[in-house]
Amino acid sequence: MIALLARDLTLAIRAGGGFGLGLAFFLILAVLVPLGVGPEGEILARIAPGILWVGALLACLLSLDRIFALDFEDGSLDLLATAPIPLEGVVSIKALAHWLTTGLPLTLAAPVLGVLFSLPATGYLWLVVSLTLGTPALSVIGTFGAALTVGLKRGGLLLSLLVLPMYIPTLVFGAEVVARGAAGLSVTTPLVLLAGITFGAAALLPFASAMVIRINLR
Repeated sequence: MIALLARDLTLAIRAGGGFGLGLAFFLILAVLVPLGVGPEGEILARIAPGILWVGALLACLLSLDRIFALDFEDGSLDLLATAPIPLEGVVSIKALAHWLTTGLPLTLAAPVLGVLFSLPATGYLWLVVSLTLGTPALSVIGTFGAALTVGLKRGGLLLSLLVLPMYIPTLVFGAEVVARGAAGLSVTTPLVLLAGITFGAAALLPFASAMVIRINLR
């Protein structure tokens, strides 16, 4: 399992579309929005939670089609499906590798980009907490979407259409955590709901993804 994780991390970095592309997209979005909206700090602070979360969500979406594509093209996915390692474990490792190369860097970069939006000081902690808790759900859900479209030519658009509706609850509760934290309000309810989505997705979707992959490989 550790060797598989190391292999996926190496492929994600060498093949591109992961660490660098996601961060670059996040940075470009964070720069363009203040330029388009204007320099008013009050307006930027009000839209900061939603914009930062939308940016993180779209940045995660960029590399989803590569989770299984390379393995499918070189035949590695067939070997992984018949390996002694449970396919559910393989899917979980794929999701973890995606989060380490995309979700984690975005989480670490978000507070720096929050400065561009005049995010209140009380919101930075909750921005990091919400992204740390919510981005794993984006990777797990995205892995399920990638499993549904594995083997399809030009499946990137279909993958986006399938995954984006499933991302909405995570986006809503994640942005709400940051908004309430920045305003000094209680974040318990959206934080618990965000955690429930992440843990529920991590517990159930690897099994669904593994089943879909087995069907697609027949």
